[in-house]
Order: sequence, then C-alpha cells, then structure tokens
Amino acid sequence: VLLCPEFWGDVAEDFFWKTKYTGKFLDYNFDVTKGDIFVKCMEGATTNICYNVLDRNVHERKLGDKVAFYWEGNEPGDEKTVTYRELLQQVCKFANVLKSQGVKKGDRVSIYMPMVVELVVAMLACARIGAVHAIVPWNPEVDLCWHSLIGGASEECEPVWCDSEDPLFILYTSGSTGKPKGVLHTVSGYMLYTAATFKLVFDYHSDDVYWCTADIGWITGHSYITYGPLANGATSVLFEGLPTYPDVSRMWEIVDKYHVSKFYTAPTAIRLLMKYGSEPVQKYNRTSLKILGTVGEPINPEAWQWYYSVVGEKRCPVVDTFWQTETGGHVMTPLPAATPMKPGSTFPFFGVVPAILNESGEELEGPSEGYLVFKQPWPGVMRTVYGNHERFETTYFKKFPGFYVTGDGCRRDKDGYYWITGRIDDMLNVSGHLLSTAEVESALVEHEAVAEAAVVGRPHPVKGESLYCFVTLNDGINYNQKLEVELKKQVREKIGAIATPDYIQNAPGLPKTRSGKIMRRVLRKIACNEQDLGDVSTLADSSVIEQLFENRCCTAV
Repeated sequence: VLLCPEFWGDVAEDFFWKTKYTGKFLDYNFDVTKGDIFVKCMEGATTNICYNVLDRNVHERKLGDKVAFYWEGNEPGDEKTVTYRELLQQVCKFANVLKSQGVKKGDRVSIYMPMVVELVVAMLACARIGAVHAIVPWNPEVDLCWHSLIGGASEECEPVWCDSEDPLFILYTSGSTGKPKGVLHTVSGYMLYTAATFKLVFDYHSDDVYWCTADIGWITGHSYITYGPLANGATSVLFEGLPTYPDVSRMWEIVDKYHVSKFYTAPTAIRLLMKYGSEPVQKYNRTSLKILGTVGEPINPEAWQWYYSVVGEKRCPVVDTFWQTETGGHVMTPLPAATPMKPGSTFPFFGVVPAILNESGEELEGPSEGYLVFKQPWPGVMRTVYGNHERFETTYFKKFPGFYVTGDGCRRDKDGYYWITGRIDDMLNVSGHLLSTAEVESALVEHEAVAEAAVVGRPHPVKGESLYCFVTLNDGINYNQKLEVELKKQVREKIGAIATPDYIQNAPGLPKTRSGKIMRRVLRKIACNEQDLGDVSTLADSSVIEQLFENRCCTAV
C-alpha cells in the first residue's frame, strides 16, 4: 500500500524548510516482532512550525492585517480581535520572556491558562524557540504569572530551527485505566497533517470564519484551533464561555455575530442543546453556515439528524470526524459534498489505511465488525508515550503485530462505510454476546424523553455482565416507573432481548472531561458503588459525581 509521498510532498511545498529531507518521506515499523516501533517523517529536514503559521503568513502571504482570532469571552460583550501581525508580535515577546527565564530548545514548558488568546501565544512561543509545551493543571510552587513577565519584552525573536522529528508537544490523556499517558507529537509530520486535514475536511476558503468549540487544552484545540487553522491563514472564533450561558441560544448568537461558515463541535454539546428543542436555534438565522463538523465520540443518528436538519437546515454537509489524541488529526472522516452522507458513518482520510480484525487478529473483508486498526502510519501519528516507549508499544502494537490498534470497535457496511462503535474497553459481554455501549445508548436516546445516555457494564453472577444505564432527560420531564418500562421496551425492540437494561438510573448530569467526553470509567465505579474513583482531575464538573451516587439503583429494575 502506498504511503502517498507525492500527495504529502505537494502539501510540504506550501511550507518553509530551512533544510530539505534526505531519506524516505515516511519510514516506519509497526511490527513489534521485527524490532522497535518507530515512525519518522521527512528525516533530515529542519523547519519551525511557529515560523510557518505566523511569519510566513505575515511576510510572504501578506496576511498581516487578516484576523487570526475573534475572541469571545464568557460574558457577552467581552471580546477582542487579534490579527496575524499582532499575534506574531505577541508570540515573539513571550518567546523572549521564556528565553529570559532560561527556557531553551528541548525544555518542557507547562501551561495552565483559560481559553484566551494568550494560551495560543504561549504555545506558539514555545514552538518558536524549540521548547516542548504541555497544557496541565496549576502548580503555584513553580508557575509564573503572564502580566508580570510580558511588559518590556522585545517584539523581535528569531525562530529556532528544529529537526523534523524534534518534539513539538506532550499531551496527557487520562487513559482507560486512569494512569495518564504523555502522548508525544513531533514537528513536521504534525504540521503537515493538521494543515492538510483542516483544509480538506472543512473545505477551507480564505473568506471562511471557522469556529471549533473545543478546549485548547485537548488535542482538538491543539490541532483544529491552533495549528491547523493558523497554518492555512484562517480566521477563527475562540470562545471562552459555556454553550448555555447566559442562555441556550449563545452558540447561534455567536455564529450570526461573526458570520461563522464552518462550525465544529462535540456530539455531547449537540445533545445538550437538543434538550431545549429547536426554538433557541431558530431565534438566529445561521445563514452563514456552510459545513458542520462533529468530534469527540460517535454521534448517534438522532443527534446527527437534529444537527443537520435544525442547525444546518438540511443545506450544510456534516463531517463526522473520528480521530484520537494519538492520531494527531482526522483519520476517518467524510469529505463535505464529496462523500454521500449516511448519518454516523465515516471514511478514511488520504493515506490512512484502516482494517477490521477479529479477536484472533485475522483481517475481515466486506461487511464486518471487529477491532479498528491501521496498517500504516500517516505524518501526524504520535511517536511515543513520553518517557515510556514500552507502554507505547504495549498499548498500541502488541495485541496485533503489524497494526496500530485504536482501541475502538468498528463496523463496515456493504457500501464500504465505517461506523465507529465505541471503545473496545466499553464493549459488554452479556451471556456470551458482545454488545456495543454506543448501540444501546443510541437506542435509549431515540426515546423522545431522553437527551443523553451512557451505558456501562456491572458484574453479574450468571450473565457475566449486566447493563447499567444512566439517562439524562429533556427539560421538564420527570423520571418515573412508566418511563423506565418504556425505555427497557425501546432497547429490547431496537436491539434484542439480550440488550434489555438491568438497571436504569436518572442522571441529571454525566461526568465529562472538559473536551466533552463521558468518563465511563467513573460511571462503572458508580454502578458498582466503588468510592475510589482514581484520577478525576480532568472532569469539567466533579459535583455531578455526588449526585450520581445518591441516585444509584440498588436493585435490578
């Protein structure tokens, strides 16, 4: 299978290289039986990602006066506009501040900041001097305050030229076990991959205004707020607030205010807003919208249809993107107006070669369901787990030698469309039948009373695992025995008797990370009444946990 060096070579021509690469465009080993796992892109080349996303845009492409970010604060009216020239000046100033603190190429810099332009500045300043950024929780013993440092710093700072495979950033993910992994991404491959995926998946044009609602502290914000859009000279909205403050129309008010044409958000946010119906959406015209995107987890067909029909008024293609912190950018995604849409389905991006394997590691052809793996790398894939290459190999490559293992289940239909069924860790083994939590959740959400659902397994002495369901209801609906019976019946009719829930719990809120992902590891603990939850520092709102413990089901329903 070709690694598409011609395609990526064309992408690379859009960027500045201090020196050209000397060996293969992409060299790799995915087979643990043949030696160490490695991926190398454009070895021998040197560049600087900050130079490419700022200096090149200001000086070569003459985009200095173009808006890089419209910043919208939590409070309506709290706003700021930053051009590419202003962003470059701020980055150079802060890069000089970092140097004055003794930071040099290869050093690791931790950043703890809210969704403000200064967070982007800090990331790019690190990249400018070859330091590695990592965005984490606050530590008052070592952290320094921005405003006391930036005052008299110079607006001139020469970029440090970095090797292609020099580290760019480390991003910690909680991991299904609760032990964080430091995912390491490197300079050139990540730059090319985020630039190309942003341009093609969102069909980017120079007059677009793009808005990704993710937090920059997560991979979506790294790739599709900071590096991907800036590499294309795009104008983005950077939003500090909540989608429901001061009211549930806030997102659509912002879309109209800035004439947003490309909008990218999480299924959890879509389902949250669905709770309030279509009226808050239709208060605003949204005529500027051209493409809608989703990210973070599989989107259920009901949420997809609402997003497509109500938000986009059936005129905006929906790009349902599948990717991970580890992949660096979109690996499975429809292309707008080029891929006939099936709600919730996806396709591989250029140069990405997926396969579906059974438990024995045999590749399945045609319509099938099993483990989603990839046969070869793409430029933006992670290079290692920081400080623990053995964990990297064990987690992603040992189960099926020769393949990158995503950890997700996948189904392929007769037309070749792929459907992500959720984390393999979250698959339930009920009386010998393997059930996808995403499938059960989708069946529950189809009920008009349910806004959101999360399903986990709870040990059962006879069946192995029983289904424990958490449901969040639409506004104004009360949870009662009649509704419980209806929900059980709905799942049984949609999937089969084997999937009938044993426990259903009313959940006014679900434990989510700040990127909007439901933390099912915590829900499994609650279902089993285990108080030791492990690391919950990545939760957006930990207060929901106490409420969920109070609402627990003690007996089967």
